[in-house]
Amino acid sequence: MKLEHRSPTISEYKTLREAVGWWDVAEAAAEAALGNALFSVVAIEKGELVGLGRVVGDGGLYFYIQDLIIHPEFQEKGFGKQVMGALMAFIRTRAKSGAFIGLMAAKGLEGYYEPFGFTARDEDAPGMYQIIE
Repeated sequence: MKLEHRSPTISEYKTLREAVGWWDVAEAAAEAALGNALFSVVAIEKGELVGLGRVVGDGGLYFYIQDLIIHPEFQEKGFGKQVMGALMAFIRTRAKSGAFIGLMAAKGLEGYYEPFGFTARDEDAPGMYQIIE
């Protein structure tokens, strides 16, 4: 497996989202999102994109890990840890004292991110979200 510091193509992005069961997104929205990321990395195995991750945010105070996606056939083989390591290395070069680094972990995967320094939010401080349809 090799990592490339680049955005996935829209097709790669949508295909990988579908492979993990995430909702479909409009191509224009995917294009804007991918183009506005602070940093992107893709995982390539035998010439095929099998994973990706992005950092989004304002580049100063707020950084968010977004779209850490590994194709199901390649999960639990260390690909995600390598992608996450590249994302965190980028953040460490940019984030200054007091910066907030966030992510939304799937239920049950909170422990996956602890080795990278993340702590789950308290139960009395839940996050919220909305998806436009």
